[in-house]
Amino acid sequence: MITRTLYLFASAAPPVFDVARVVESAQRAGWDVCLGLTPTAARWLGESLDGLAVLTGHPVRWEYKSPGEPDVWPPADVIVVAPATFTTINAWAAGITDKFVVGVAAEAIGKGIPLVTMPCLNSAYARHPAFERSVGELRLAGVRVLYGPGGFEPGPPGGDEPVAYPWDLVMAELGEAGAPR
Repeated sequence: MITRTLYLFASAAPPVFDVARVVESAQRAGWDVCLGLTPTAARWLGESLDGLAVLTGHPVRWEYKSPGEPDVWPPADVIVVAPATFTTINAWAAGITDKFVVGVAAEAIGKGIPLVTMPCLNSAYARHPAFERSVGELRLAGVRVLYGPGGFEPGPPGGDEPVAYPWDLVMAELGEAGAPR
């Protein structure tokens, strides 16, 4: 079996706490997984970072490497950005690349690397006009955005029960995005 490389990039939203399970699921499907996090997600998962590095076999990254340093990850065949917060989606669409995961995802558009994202936000954020524009921009750039019917659908802000995050949709889309070209 030919191993394909998946960059799994996660923002600081509650589904990030399921990332080890998602990594294992992707590995069972034949992916070599490299995990990247936003700085806040890295802080949230701080005590788990060493274990996640062991699980993936690669260092977990949340910062850019210094100029001249070798890249510690193999090249990506597919990049998944999930959960993608309001901030991550808007920064990515606007090309604001101060965060490692956003910068790599932004550059991947130009490199033609298949990209899948699924937002995670509440309905108040989703009603902000910048969000819909950003989703539209990413879709125009060829990013598979799993949002709306058949994808992530936000719940109300401040709800006691978080909306279930449909990781299974990401995994199904990953299979399609990662099919040989």
